[in-house]
Amino acid sequence: MEYTTLGRTALRVSRLCLGTLNFGPRVDRDGSHALMDRALDHGVNLFDTADNYGWQIHRGHTEEILGSWFARGGGRREKVVLGTKVFSEMESWPNNGGLSARHIIAGCEDSLRRMRTDWIDLYQMHHVDRSAPWDEVWQAMEVLTAQGKIRYAGSSNFAGWHLSAAQEAAARRGFLGLVSEQCVYNLVTRHVEMEVIPAAQAYGLGVLVWSPLHGGLLGGVLAKQRQGTAVKSAQGRATVALRTLASEVAEYEDLCAELGEDPARVGLAWVLSRPGVTAPVIGPRTAEHLEEAVAALDLRLSDAVLERLDALFPPVGNGGPAPEAWCW
Repeated sequence: MEYTTLGRTALRVSRLCLGTLNFGPRVDRDGSHALMDRALDHGVNLFDTADNYGWQIHRGHTEEILGSWFARGGGRREKVVLGTKVFSEMESWPNNGGLSARHIIAGCEDSLRRMRTDWIDLYQMHHVDRSAPWDEVWQAMEVLTAQGKIRYAGSSNFAGWHLSAAQEAAARRGFLGLVSEQCVYNLVTRHVEMEVIPAAQAYGLGVLVWSPLHGGLLGGVLAKQRQGTAVKSAQGRATVALRTLASEVAEYEDLCAELGEDPARVGLAWVLSRPGVTAPVIGPRTAEHLEEAVAALDLRLSDAVLERLDALFPPVGNGGPAPEAWCW
């Protein structure tokens, strides 16, 4: 396993992050435990979840699965850099969502209880709350940090200017502020190259990437459809994108076949090669999915292949950061 530091911190994390979105709805408790054990065997130490995951059963269900796994002992909790998130409405009642100080602190207490742990390593804001002043947000995070309940704060789905506003407000308080941003990024969705990733690099934030295969679109969706084995790629964002990108995806799968590589491995290798990226968040449902993701760490794409991928899935505008992405 390859390791790096999370942004400007000294915290060492694996270059793959185990995402748990499928734990509960698509993978039962025993299967989830087995995948987490296998991930640790591979040296994956960064795990990501959220307070609302498992909502198809009940909100918090996925965190409860992690809690039952940690309770098995064997150093599981101590080995894991644990990230979860706060923001989503957990109940249909005022103050049970968003980023008020009340909900941030109450949400942390609830996540700690569900996961049967005393601390969260990376407490991430799942979305920006435009009604919450940054001084209120940081005051709550400072309280949790001082109490030892969280170690670091992160964000997810923020715009570049939100990262800047958050960090400047934290600096005025003498607080560390954000250490990471988790954003959607893959060959198909490259908007973050313009401002989010440059802002993260400027402020020393690690970048975690969710949906690195665009919901399975870049994981061999056409071949799986022909074989009748498409599951995640047969729904959601992959299905929507395929309506307009069928020819590009077909060429992509042909290129992967030419290289003798699995499409999922190529898609992950591309994300891993991107400047500023700390780790893609993988969401395996089977041991085979996990093994494929780990194998991507050993794949180095040549400049010629990267150019062909850029031609198939071009960056936004002129490519690169703003403002050059849209002007001279």
